[in-house]
Amino acid sequence: MSHTLGVRQAQKQKTRQALLDAALALLEEQSLSSLGLREVTRAVGVAPTAFYRHFRSTADLGVELVEEALGSLHPMIRTTVSTADDSEERITRAIELIARHVETYPAHVRFIARERHGGVQPVRDAIREQLARFAEEVKAELAKDPVSAGWSDDDLLMLAHLYVDQMLITSSLFLEALDAPEEQRERVTQVATRQLRLISVGRRHWLD
Repeated sequence: MSHTLGVRQAQKQKTRQALLDAALALLEEQSLSSLGLREVTRAVGVAPTAFYRHFRSTADLGVELVEEALGSLHPMIRTTVSTADDSEERITRAIELIARHVETYPAHVRFIARERHGGVQPVRDAIREQLARFAEEVKAELAKDPVSAGWSDDDLLMLAHLYVDQMLITSSLFLEALDAPEEQRERVTQVATRQLRLISVGRRHWLD
């Protein structure tokens, strides 16, 4: 009996993931607010009623996609902004990591960029909550650095949000340049480098 339950559970999880994957693929060309569950189930090859065994609505599915998409984004944000080193080498490595992340997870990056200000409230809320948690983690790391001595919690959190927002902006720019000529990607790199330098300079002189 336990073996049978295990097989059923594995099949259920497989179908659930297939629905998420199909939705993410369909969202390459449209927003979540226009996505129909029949489109998703048709792509997976299951009956529309099967959708409700896994998700209450397309909004519920969208919230799950937020978890999945930002789960892939989280290590990149943590690696690029959670340490205090603002050296030129560090900035260069951070931007290279962002570009590589976009190449690896373009659909995830596109989904977050589109739905962060999209028309599905629960999804917008889920993205905002996740990014707020990222910012809190970054703030905790920034607080360990001697440069942050004397900073208030509010100012540290403001800086953490600046870093997280900058990572998202840079990701979106690299996404737009994904299939563009190399010179356009180089322009994105140059702009992102200057923006991170500006944040770094402001950080060092904030209490002057």
